[in-house]
Amino acid sequence: MKANITIKMCVAAALGAGMLSSCHIYKKFDMPQDTAMTREYVEAKEAPVDSTAYGNLSWQQVFTDPLLQDYINRALANNINLDNAKINVEVARANMLGARLSYLPAVAINANGANAWYAGNEVGWNYTIPMAISWEIDVFGKILNNKRSAETAVRMQQDYMQAVRSQIITGVASCFYSIANLNAQLQLSRETADLWKQNVEIMKDYKEAGRVTQAAVVQSQAQYWSILASITDLETALVQANNSMSLLLNEQPQTWAIPADARMENPQVLREGVPMRELAMRPDVRAAEESLAVAYYATNSARAAFYPGLSISTNGGFTNLLGSIIKNPGDWFVQLAGSLAAPLFSRGQNIARLKGAKLQQEQAMNNFEQTLLNAAAEVYNNCVALEKSAEKSAFLSKQVKDLEEAVEATNLLMAYDGRTTYLEVLTAQSSLLSAQMSFLSTELSRQQALINLYQSLGGGR
Repeated sequence: MKANITIKMCVAAALGAGMLSSCHIYKKFDMPQDTAMTREYVEAKEAPVDSTAYGNLSWQQVFTDPLLQDYINRALANNINLDNAKINVEVARANMLGARLSYLPAVAINANGANAWYAGNEVGWNYTIPMAISWEIDVFGKILNNKRSAETAVRMQQDYMQAVRSQIITGVASCFYSIANLNAQLQLSRETADLWKQNVEIMKDYKEAGRVTQAAVVQSQAQYWSILASITDLETALVQANNSMSLLLNEQPQTWAIPADARMENPQVLREGVPMRELAMRPDVRAAEESLAVAYYATNSARAAFYPGLSISTNGGFTNLLGSIIKNPGDWFVQLAGSLAAPLFSRGQNIARLKGAKLQQEQAMNNFEQTLLNAAAEVYNNCVALEKSAEKSAFLSKQVKDLEEAVEATNLLMAYDGRTTYLEVLTAQSSLLSAQMSFLSTELSRQQALINLYQSLGGGR
């Protein structure tokens, strides 16, 4: 009896000392605030959400074209990558449920029976119908940290799914306006090609009349071939843009009927600078934070491996076998046991495992900070791209207007006055086409920058 009491006291003392030395194992993850950036991040997460911020607007508020909204809805319903991301979330939830159920006792039933003979004589049947219940008591947080890690993994997969969702929404919008812009460029190029075909015939007539030389005819023809060649490039790009749209919508390659005049206007509400509160809403930033939390709980689990494991088990059931004696009829039996398993000879392995977990946690912290820096740079780059493309578009619009007047003037002078040459006419028309194409390309760049800015601010919720 004294020996049993002594053992119990030793176990209790060991458990008490272990609990005192492992209190931090039970602590939930909190973002370290060792740097100014992480402190700003924590403060930003606690700040009220600005519903008017560009990244917090719903995608329906940003992409208002009804046809575009229809395409986005179809993509969200049918995209394979998004479907796989949803499956990953469900897998994580299943793992989380398994981790939570680890707190409950394990129950098993193992019925068995046997017959025996001795010296040719039947000894008799023996049978046992037991139920075994085992329960691991989570004294040092092994199960707790596994559960928290699994819960964090669910949130991380949800963030990944949101990132995929955002990519699909902005990807469809990008393809939509790319197709519209390419249709506009093709329309302009084909109209210009028809005009230059007429110019070639006019130059031939002028040559017959002695007003120009063969060089003028050849040069006009060369420009015509150049325009036709550029049309083939545009047609190729258009096919590729349509195929990209088909992939996003999970449909067979086809030509999407998108009008050439589709335009995305600048939103009325835009934030200047790089707001940390909006960066904190980005799914990739949130996923990086959750990944850091998973690494933190893995480190706690590695620490918990140094401490004993306490489990209680009980067996009970119905049997007719009592030791070596077969007793009929059978009767009920109950057994109760407890075990304390301490890692005596695996300390070296545990130390190595803990060291590796700490290094992975440090790596996860570096990845989080790098993700946050990349996000800030991406937002800033998109803000600058949007601002500069809008300025360039305004300048090119004025250039196109001036060149249209120049073309009209040179054509009139060539036809009625004779004070200008074929070279001036060709130059004015070539400059106009170049300016018009540059304007359309810059308009596409402006729209793409606007779409990219929305995505970089965590838009698409």
